[in-house]
Amino acid sequence: MHVEGLLAPATATAARERYDALAPTAKTVVRESAKAMSFDRAEYDERVTAEVVETALDALFASLLEVHVGTRDEFETFRDDHPDLDPDVEGSDEVDRVVWHPAPAADLLVAATFHEEERAAVGTLRRQAFGKAYRDLL
Repeated sequence: MHVEGLLAPATATAARERYDALAPTAKTVVRESAKAMSFDRAEYDERVTAEVVETALDALFASLLEVHVGTRDEFETFRDDHPDLDPDVEGSDEVDRVVWHPAPAADLLVAATFHEEERAAVGTLRRQAFGKAYRDLL
């Protein structure tokens, strides 16, 4: 088993603090992306809305979530060790590998099974974890 990522907020308050701390970075990413696309001032003001920056912030937060990658047995052991987290598992019971994100701030353990494409599974799980565990908190 191995772990990837940086964010594993234990509480709703911790999640909000980390999310808020990433806001300036998201604004910078959006501004620099618009600059790279040669937006002039008028186009920037028209197209770069608060919703665009919020979407970038959501994606940035999700992309930094800590994800565990392991076997089904490792996942089941983790699950048994954290009975307070309600498991939300996507995928097939026939697949031997699992990615998961414990989200105690939402009392959830978000997981997905995968066969070969670990990178894709990690990315998908991060988006699912954000939507299921953090969107409403943030």
